[in-house]
Amino acid sequence: MTYKDQYDVIIVGGSYAGLSAAMALGRLLKSVLIIDSGLPCNRQTPHSHNFITQDGQTPFEISTKAKDQVLAYKTVAFYQGLAVLGKEIAIGFEIKTDSNDVFKSKKLIFATGVKDIMPNIKGIGACWGISVIHCPFCHGYEFKDKKTAILANSDKAVHVASLVSNLTKDITILTNGAKEFTLEQQVKLERNNISVIESPIIEVKHEKGYIESVVFNDNSKLDFQAMYAAVAFEQHCMIPKQLGCELTEIGYIKVDAFQKTSVDGIYACGDNTNMFRSVSAAVASGSLAGAMVVKELTDEYFNKQKP
Repeated sequence: MTYKDQYDVIIVGGSYAGLSAAMALGRLLKSVLIIDSGLPCNRQTPHSHNFITQDGQTPFEISTKAKDQVLAYKTVAFYQGLAVLGKEIAIGFEIKTDSNDVFKSKKLIFATGVKDIMPNIKGIGACWGISVIHCPFCHGYEFKDKKTAILANSDKAVHVASLVSNLTKDITILTNGAKEFTLEQQVKLERNNISVIESPIIEVKHEKGYIESVVFNDNSKLDFQAMYAAVAFEQHCMIPKQLGCELTEIGYIKVDAFQKTSVDGIYACGDNTNMFRSVSAAVASGSLAGAMVVKELTDEYFNKQKP
C-alpha cells in the first residue's frame, strides 16, 4: 500500500474503538490513517458478549469484519506497526513508527487500550480472559452457577462480589494477603455466605487456560471453575502522556464528554479512557470520538471560507 505523508486524522490503535472512529471519519470523507500493532488486550478471550448482533462472536471475528467494513471507505488506510513517538508540529502532529516511518495529521485519536499487569502468581496470565476474567457483564453468564473466586480486596472485592452474586451463590473472596474490609462490609459478606481467604496464592492450576484450582503458600488448594480478578494496569501507549495529555488519578487518559483530551486536537477513546471495558462501550466511544473530530475539522474549514 502507498501511504500519504499527510492525513486529516491519524488513529493510533486499530481495534474496536479505533475502527469505530475511523468509520465515522471515513463516511464524511476525511483522510484517515489507522496505525495498529496487532495486540488487542482481549486476544486470549474465546468469545465476546454483551454486544447486540455480535454476542458470542470471537474478538478476532468482530475486529476482522469491522476492519473489512471500515477499509471499504477509500479515504481510510491501515498501517500495521507500532507507534513509538509523537510530537506537535506546525500543521498538527507527527507520528513515528517502529519502522521509522513518519506520518503527519491535523488531528490525533488514541484508541490504544491498556496493558493489564498480572499479579506474581504462576498460571494466572495463561487464564486471563478465558476463565480468569474481569467483568461479569462481559463473561459472567458463561460461568453462572459455577464455583467462583474473586481475587480482590477492600471495596473492589465487595463491589464485584455483589454483582457476581446475581450469577452464582458459590463465591469465595481471595485477598492474597491481609483482608481490608470494614466491619460493615464483613457483615454484608457474611450475610451473603461469601467466605474470605487471606492466604497468599502461589499458583493457578489450569488446563489450556481453564482454571482448575488455586494453590496457596501452605500448599493447600481449592478447586474453582472461574475467577474474577481486579488487576493493575498501565497505558499501553505513552505517546499521549508525552504530548501532554492529562491522566486521571487512577491512570486513564482524561477526556471530556466528547472524548477530547486536555490537549487541543487530540482525542482518546476505548479502554484507555475509562474502566468500563467492553467491546460495545469501546465501539460507542470510538464513534463519538470520530464524529467530534469530524465536527472540529469541519468547523475549522467551514468558518475560514471567504464570503
